[in-house]
Amino acid sequence: MVRFDKEQRFLHGGDYSPEQWLDYPEILKQDYELMKLSNVNTVSVGMFSWSVLEPEESKYNFKWLDEVFDQMHAFGGNVILATPSGGRPQWLSEKYPEVNRTNNLKQKHTHGFRHNHCYSSPVYREKVQNINRKLAERYGNHPALSMWHVSNEYSGECFCELCTENWRSWLKKKYGTLDNINDKWLTRF
Repeated sequence: MVRFDKEQRFLHGGDYSPEQWLDYPEILKQDYELMKLSNVNTVSVGMFSWSVLEPEESKYNFKWLDEVFDQMHAFGGNVILATPSGGRPQWLSEKYPEVNRTNNLKQKHTHGFRHNHCYSSPVYREKVQNINRKLAERYGNHPALSMWHVSNEYSGECFCELCTENWRSWLKKKYGTLDNINDKWLTRF
């Protein structure tokens, strides 16, 4: 595996989302030609590709990503592989609505926003672990893999019962009592 601490070249490239062009192979072919011409040697892929990697539950499509790895390797390039948890597939939101965030009015969000998931959802966590494991098994020893990009842009709040209970447990563990929380947070005024 190429390691960045051993890499002698300036890393030149950026985010690459070939999954949006899968129906246009001529564009993908041109992408690689242009990468070579511009001396791109590193691409970061996969940030929001979960719906293409797993279009149906437990049915995976890695052919396009294999091509990215193989093409980059063929011209001595590096791949930074992102975990795709920032953009879950629609089937996941529809089949398991608990993975969708709940706002502060206790309204469940719908699918269609990135980073709109409940981090506390056991289903979400299981499905993220599954796709990440599949990626690690398939690409973990690929010679083009240089780095993992773990998730993307952690943000947002969820007010579902799972998150509320996790918040209360964290507060109890950290502060012990309600009086101690009020004292530490200066809630008297």
